[in-house]
Amino acid sequence: MGTKEFDRIGLVVHPRRELGRALATVREWAARQGAEVVQIRSAGHEQEVAPPGDAADCDLVISLGGDGTALAALRAAAPTGRPVFGVACGSLGALTAVTADDVHEALDRVSTGDWTPRHLPALVVEREGGEWTALNDLVLTRDGAGQVMVEITVDGELFARLAGDGLIAATPLGSTAYTLAVGGPMLAPGALGMVVTPLAPHGGVAPPLVAGPDSRVEIALDTGNGGARAELDGRIAAELEPRQSFRVALRLDPECAMLVSLGEEESLIGGLRRRRILMDSPRVLARDDRLAQGDAS
Repeated sequence: MGTKEFDRIGLVVHPRRELGRALATVREWAARQGAEVVQIRSAGHEQEVAPPGDAADCDLVISLGGDGTALAALRAAAPTGRPVFGVACGSLGALTAVTADDVHEALDRVSTGDWTPRHLPALVVEREGGEWTALNDLVLTRDGAGQVMVEITVDGELFARLAGDGLIAATPLGSTAYTLAVGGPMLAPGALGMVVTPLAPHGGVAPPLVAGPDSRVEIALDTGNGGARAELDGRIAAELEPRQSFRVALRLDPECAMLVSLGEEESLIGGLRRRRILMDSPRVLARDDRLAQGDAS
């Protein structure tokens, strides 16, 4: 990347976290660049730190917070092709490049072009009346008593029909979030595809499914007697009435959004282990303890 002059910088900020030090650094750096600082509003992020602005008018979007804030910034910036620079105001996550202590030096590197784009895939959810986009996952889940029924088709072939709580369809990034929490497969870095994981299926055999990056997954949902809801990246996108039929088709957009990478980010698997989202078996840890005690003696 070549040297870049910034005219306007957009901020997406955590709704409650203390951001004073990181904000002061960004403002000071922007002033030296002669760049205006604006805030890109997003649902659930009401902390006001700058005049409102649009991502399309910004040269760079900076998220100040954690992975949730970075995800909101990516959603805002993706339609305009603007890069997002994730700053962790707390511990580092999967979508943040640096901590608040290192913002100044990191922004100098960005301005001189010393960074590379990290493209993130997204689920494109085709539905009646338009499309949705999810960077993490689409969740179709019951919204009351009783089960929903789901039919899953992959590239025109019936995969499974099931009754239960619903399903999660995830990107590779999303496979390490809600999908992992309910026992679905995790896609390793470099893998590309979609993961479809049933939620509490009632009988039958419907294992989690990994579909290829060029596959088309079609889902037919019968909302049952209690109704259902559709969630995109943890936000409610639609509330579905009881006994409603709802259909979507999923495909993968391999380069929907762009993160700024400085090449020094923690690896995905390393970060999951550090945060104890991935953990060793207690039996293995007990063996390590015994071996360590033997060495000590």
